[in-house]
Amino acid sequence: MRLHRLLGSRALHRIPKAQSLLLHMSFLRSLARPQFLVSRPSQILWRARPRPTFNRSSNVLFSVAASRYLSHRKDSAPERSEGTFNSEAQKKAPPPQKIPFKHGEEEKPLADQTKSAPKLSPEQPSPKVEERKPITKEQLLARANNVISRLGVRFKWLLKKSNRPLNTDDYSALFSWLMVGNALVLILGTTTFVSLLIFVFNTVFAQEFVARKLGEFITKNSNLTVTFEHAIVPGWSDGKISFKKCFVSRRPKLSKRFFKGSQAEAFAKSMDKSDRMTEEAVDDGNYTQFDLTIEEVNISLSFSKWVNGTGIVDTMEMKGIRGVVDRTHVHWDPDDDATNYKNVYQVGDFEFNSFRMEDVLFTLLQPNNFRPFEVAIYNCELARLRKHWLFYDFLNANNMSGAYDNALFTVHKRQRLNDFEEVNNDQKASAKQLYKRVNRLRVDSLNIDHLNTGLEGPFGWISSGKVDMIGDVMVPEDVKELNVSEIVGIIAASIQKEATRYRNPEVNQKKQDHFTRLTNDNTTSSDVSKYLVLDLTIRLNNVRASVPFKAPELSYVNYALIRPIVAYINSRNAFIEVTSRVVKNIKDFSGSWTIYDSLLMDDISEEVYDSFVDYVADDEARLVRMRKVAFWSIQLLVQVIVFGLGALA
Repeated sequence: MRLHRLLGSRALHRIPKAQSLLLHMSFLRSLARPQFLVSRPSQILWRARPRPTFNRSSNVLFSVAASRYLSHRKDSAPERSEGTFNSEAQKKAPPPQKIPFKHGEEEKPLADQTKSAPKLSPEQPSPKVEERKPITKEQLLARANNVISRLGVRFKWLLKKSNRPLNTDDYSALFSWLMVGNALVLILGTTTFVSLLIFVFNTVFAQEFVARKLGEFITKNSNLTVTFEHAIVPGWSDGKISFKKCFVSRRPKLSKRFFKGSQAEAFAKSMDKSDRMTEEAVDDGNYTQFDLTIEEVNISLSFSKWVNGTGIVDTMEMKGIRGVVDRTHVHWDPDDDATNYKNVYQVGDFEFNSFRMEDVLFTLLQPNNFRPFEVAIYNCELARLRKHWLFYDFLNANNMSGAYDNALFTVHKRQRLNDFEEVNNDQKASAKQLYKRVNRLRVDSLNIDHLNTGLEGPFGWISSGKVDMIGDVMVPEDVKELNVSEIVGIIAASIQKEATRYRNPEVNQKKQDHFTRLTNDNTTSSDVSKYLVLDLTIRLNNVRASVPFKAPELSYVNYALIRPIVAYINSRNAFIEVTSRVVKNIKDFSGSWTIYDSLLMDDISEEVYDSFVDYVADDEARLVRMRKVAFWSIQLLVQVIVFGLGALA
């Protein structure tokens, strides 16, 4: 502000130019604090005070002042001689050009700066500053001399649209973008994310490590030993992860492991009994053990399922299963209850949204020296498979076909006549349909020894023969589409039947009967879907029965009817058809894996016993009727003979 006031004052215009320059110099001296020794206006001697640095702004101002003085001294020499001041020449003179110092350049003495300062004439216009055009991508690519430089230019241009060096903000933004992008890929496409990790880390040296970590994470909550022969292959076409030539084993001597190795060697080692005896067992082995080889396993993963605690595997496909399922180590106490062996739910138990099996064949070894037999599954497709509802989900399979000890079995949706009718007809017929989905289970020519082993009911009295079974499993899916009154009538009839069932007072009941399980919850229209209805038809072909040596300890069995039932079975040489209806509470299937721990076999035995009792009662009634008819016939014949003799007499 002091410089502006000094240069713009009117009193300064009345002073000669030499004195004006000296005033300028004195003002600059007060700013930069150098010492000026002026002998005459034409010579300026400068001596700087010893300082560590010199202010750049002061140096620039000093240079401008010196250049103005020298230029005006040369151009207006006659005017100075006359001692007059030409204000018009001063107005026409162009402003002095600033001489900036470059960064890092040493400061030159004033004499050198004045010599190098440009001389501008009054008529010469001031130079125009050229506008700097932004550099383009093509120019940067033209300057690059190799592939790496071009890649760097393209990468920078993609991120920043300039060639400016990356700073801290750019690095933090890039890191945040990578983290958020990976998180989105992990959440939205879990299988793709894991496939990329497998593709990156699944090298020759890291195959075993990757397989072990991934396998242990997938087979959580299951004591399995998994060996794979080939590398894990991410399926880019179908979006799944494939395991080739796997060997899955569950034995008491092994802990949970997942490693890479030969499939044949792992199977041979598992079948070596001498090796089993030498190693110390981890547990008692009172469970189903198996050694299976799987040709191919395809899985897809889901991050949302893993967060919800239902396992990370979303869908699973298995092909080419061979091996042995060993149940010879399974034992139980005579008074033990099958419900004690139900699965206990744990967080992380698998729940597959889709499950498929193809080409399955294994040998099943049962306890109590039962003969070995083969089980084959040709095709199996389930809408969902849950560990805690394993048996229930198999009953509701979309389609399943196979052979159990050379007895063909199928599970499929039952076809009805109105399935292909028009929509209007379907709406009219929907009131008559009690359930929306009906699955049909069918088993043909099954040996009766699979049903009578270990049972005390009517199936346990049959010693030989074959059995055909047809069952319709009805599970309501939507309560609004049901005829609630008819369903409640079915359930009420079943409860009434169980309530009026004969109970043997000599038998101490150790578990809840069917009536107690049905009436645990109130049967209302809002919870009709809690009940499952099974319409079962059993056809016994060429069966023979025998009276048990020990009276069965079943509450529903009347000892006085055992012999009549056995006699009735042996009197039928062709077949005996038994029709029954079983109403089950859905909670009975929670945690059940077999037909026994769900108590479905006990309920079927009760219904079959009731059917045999009805047949025996009908047979007895028929015999009574036949005796009455025979007596009436003989009586009528005697009367005719007596009347005839009387007429002859």
